[in-house]
Amino acid sequence: MATLHFDNAFQQGLPGDPDSRNVVREVRGALWSEVMPAPVAAPKLLAHSPEMAAILGFDDVEIASPEFAEVFAGNRLFDGMRPYATNYGGHQFGRWAGQLGDGRAITLGTVAGSDGQDWELQLKGAGRTPYSRHADGRAVLRSSVREFLCSEAMHHLGIPTTRALSLVATGEEVLRDMFYDGHPEMEPGAVVCRVSPSFLRFGHFELPSARGEVDLLRRLVDFTIARHFPELNASSPEHRLGDWFTEICRRTARLVAGWMRVGFVHGVLNTDNMSILGLTIDYGPYGWIDDYDPDFTPNTTDAQGRRYRFDWQPRVAYWNLTQLARALSPLFADVAPLQAGLDAFAETYAEAERVNIAGKLGLAECRDDDRVLMADLQSWMQAAEADMTLVFRTLSDLPMDALAIDAFDDVHYDVGKRIATAGQLQAWLQRYRQRLADDPHDAMARRDRMRAFNPKYILRNWLAQRAIERAQQGDPSGIVELLEVMRHPCDDQPGREDFAGKRPDWARNRAGCSMLSCSS
Repeated sequence: MATLHFDNAFQQGLPGDPDSRNVVREVRGALWSEVMPAPVAAPKLLAHSPEMAAILGFDDVEIASPEFAEVFAGNRLFDGMRPYATNYGGHQFGRWAGQLGDGRAITLGTVAGSDGQDWELQLKGAGRTPYSRHADGRAVLRSSVREFLCSEAMHHLGIPTTRALSLVATGEEVLRDMFYDGHPEMEPGAVVCRVSPSFLRFGHFELPSARGEVDLLRRLVDFTIARHFPELNASSPEHRLGDWFTEICRRTARLVAGWMRVGFVHGVLNTDNMSILGLTIDYGPYGWIDDYDPDFTPNTTDAQGRRYRFDWQPRVAYWNLTQLARALSPLFADVAPLQAGLDAFAETYAEAERVNIAGKLGLAECRDDDRVLMADLQSWMQAAEADMTLVFRTLSDLPMDALAIDAFDDVHYDVGKRIATAGQLQAWLQRYRQRLADDPHDAMARRDRMRAFNPKYILRNWLAQRAIERAQQGDPSGIVELLEVMRHPCDDQPGREDFAGKRPDWARNRAGCSMLSCSS
């Protein structure tokens, strides 16, 4: 088995919980609690990420071994692993929720990868921790498949994200009430080993600040900067904290712009689900835009207020950053550096949005009028009930002199709306043709640029659900095949056209495809 050297820097550098009992409780004055994963009955590897396995030094023989499944289900440990769960709080749906913590996530340790990056290995679904509240600390297969696949799909789309190493079935069943409607069912369980340079969240900083544990907050900030933002060592001491917060804001802005580019909806953007490194973290009730709808939210818990709808994600990210700024404020003599960071979010997001517009439309630059051009295209997509991914991919592949509306016949979900909005599309295409005539890109450069910004394959909910249902029947091959497709999202993949199609009618209102809960 690969030799992994664990540095355990988080535990060595920051205060831990002196109480070693694995019982649910308030944990004060500490950032982590030692806890062992709970063994499972019959661990079986269902899928793994070839890229992450290679980075961590596992070969194919090791991955196929029973020991690999045992370790990454939580039944045994490699030498040097010291498992722990971390302590954090957060704002959930706009309200302070107090202590939350790793309720079903257990970190095994941090190792150096062959890419020169440190990687924290964390099991999700490996049993109770002191932060599990009323839950069992386990995860069901459907949610584990979704997290495993989306972690890797986002990486290959070029969007910052936590990664996934493995997906292991537990051989046990878990009781879950998927929609919290009083109808729980037994479901197969699973454990995901997710991987990241760090799983630190905004909430890790909010909790000690809310409790008045300023010294603990300061120690966490110092550790985080030294460990994960070494480039800030060049900053002067008086500017270091402000530069750090500004960097968090800029990373968050670029992250959300990436989501908006590909039509990803996180679904539950609480502050405890926001990464301090600017990564996509915690794949729960996420979704992808099929027919373009800026109000779309896949989370049934948010069905009424739609706080976390697609179009509001930049606004919510900014709000979450203001909560982080408030939590960090005891460390600042003046709020000006914090306001400067928030201003940097707005500036960075505006810049990234312009890059997205230029890239998605195949332009060398985004002029002010191009923002209007994009807004009008989005307006047509919404009115026409047109598929966002298919619209941009179709646009990418059309020659400039063949921008005809019949090329878009297959991107609609409603024939009546297609007919009713045909004139609107025709007028837009004429404006777009005129704009392209004033752009320096030749046809080939335009097509290449657009294909890089407009994926052909995204992890549509119905695709994931189809793989989940096969896995629940004992066939995990659909997960492996879907992962392989998502490893090359912008390429044509002959024979895999089905993975690039519209949402089928059967998936329009089906659980797992259009409706998801926080247990999804």
